[in-house]
Amino acid sequence: MKLSRAAAFSSSLLLSAVLALTGAGAASAASSSAVDYVALGDSYSSGVGAGNYDGASGDCKRTPRAYPALWATANSPSSFAFTACSGARTTDVSASQLGPLSAATDLVSLTVGGNDAGFADVMTTCVLQSEATCIARVDEAKRYVDSTLPGRLDTLYRAIRAKAPSARVVVLGYPRFYQLSGSCIAGLTENERRAINGGSDHLNAAIAKRAADHGYTFASVTGAFTGHEICSGASWLHSVNWFNIGESYHPTATGQSSGYLPVFRATA
Repeated sequence: MKLSRAAAFSSSLLLSAVLALTGAGAASAASSSAVDYVALGDSYSSGVGAGNYDGASGDCKRTPRAYPALWATANSPSSFAFTACSGARTTDVSASQLGPLSAATDLVSLTVGGNDAGFADVMTTCVLQSEATCIARVDEAKRYVDSTLPGRLDTLYRAIRAKAPSARVVVLGYPRFYQLSGSCIAGLTENERRAINGGSDHLNAAIAKRAADHGYTFASVTGAFTGHEICSGASWLHSVNWFNIGESYHPTATGQSSGYLPVFRATA
């Protein structure tokens, strides 16, 4: 016997109510609260550029506006260790950030590799020197990404797995910095912007490959930041800031909450 549309709708409501009363509907919420979460990485994970830094974190510049802290606030995991630090390279993460990891760790997030590849020096070179010098410096960074970074990532990824053998590890990438043919009327040339974007893509590809080879999840943020790059008119990234140079080319608070957080939430 077929149910009428109204009867079917009523049955659906009844089923939802039963699931809620029996606890099945609460399973998803309970799963987040049972998670032990550790956030590792560099300034893109500590939240440089988002402001409201925790004074106790010192030069690491961790902030509650960073995507790891935002996720933890929204999901109330059973434990949350936030060790990401501005300026961190792969060796820094291995040496000073892995302490909270254990066999009980369920979830790990990580951004790292940009500082190894000389991100800050690339951007300084491009801002202060000629187009040819800028592009040559980007190419130098790409050669490092090809020759040296994979081994450093392997070492770090193995160390994470050794300390947290059962954890889901989400490795997040970096955004492209510039919208080409955008609203900027001064600053870098279009060729420089294109080269820097290409360097970011090259870095992300290398990180994604190493993450996959270790069974980790790579989460690209390129799509999330599309339309919100520098020169877009609605940027979620700081351009060069001579009054606070350390925040240059980092996500704003909106870049963390609307760029990084949804990508991490979808994979975590």
